[in-house]
Amino acid sequence: MYKKKSLGQHFLHAKTYLRAVADAADIQKGEVILEIGPGDGALTRELLIRGANVAAIEKDHRLIPLLQEKFSAEIEQGGLEIIEGDALELAIPAKRASQISSGRFASRNLSAVFGLHDTYKVVGNIPYYITGALLRKFLSATAQPTALVFLIQKEVAERIVKSKKESLLSLSIKAYGAPSYVKTVPRGAFSPAPGVDSAILRVSGISRNNFRSSAHEERFFALLHAGFAQKRKLLRRNLESALGGSAAERLQRAGIPPSARAEDVPLSQWLALSEEV
Repeated sequence: MYKKKSLGQHFLHAKTYLRAVADAADIQKGEVILEIGPGDGALTRELLIRGANVAAIEKDHRLIPLLQEKFSAEIEQGGLEIIEGDALELAIPAKRASQISSGRFASRNLSAVFGLHDTYKVVGNIPYYITGALLRKFLSATAQPTALVFLIQKEVAERIVKSKKESLLSLSIKAYGAPSYVKTVPRGAFSPAPGVDSAILRVSGISRNNFRSSAHEERFFALLHAGFAQKRKLLRRNLESALGGSAAERLQRAGIPPSARAEDVPLSQWLALSEEV
């Protein structure tokens, strides 16, 4: 099947790694999974085998008829929704108490899919170029998923989980959940093969427990963005635009050394600083 380069499509077909992605999602029977970019449905099949109710959103209109034909039985039985659209433009409704007793979706409408379930997880083999945007979208959503599992570029996953230096992305993820590097997926497992290896990234325990209020959450990210505005500058210099002449004093009260750069500061101290402010 022809893959559209502009959409960053690299389909995963290797059974070992498809199973590893599904394992990382720790699917319970009847659980709602939002799948980003099902492509030709190889991962969709694995999610359905585990007993998930899947809402799969696909941007490439050419793949919709193929998916509808391949999974006609699952769609008819109510275990699968195929939605044509861009995941980045997806409106995620606030959750409300479940109003159904069966595991079947009541509607082909995504709002109804979310509205009828208390919790959901997000899984996807996503284009590399929208990794950060998708992570931010779902982690900061009003109705957060309980867990998120993405196939992303290996080097990005390593910087998020394994690096001793923090980044704007790594701290943004850790503020909401616990990221873990599950497994390396070699480029040869995809068709067509990308130019780099991938990795399965899992973010579990997603919540807003690190923030006392929405105002605290907003302050945290405002300071985070200001702190990383110029990576090579000392953090206190970067934060002068937000904190003025009291930047050094406030950093000291948060336990942050005056010589620190943004990448040297762990999540706990960023949270302490945002509480101090």
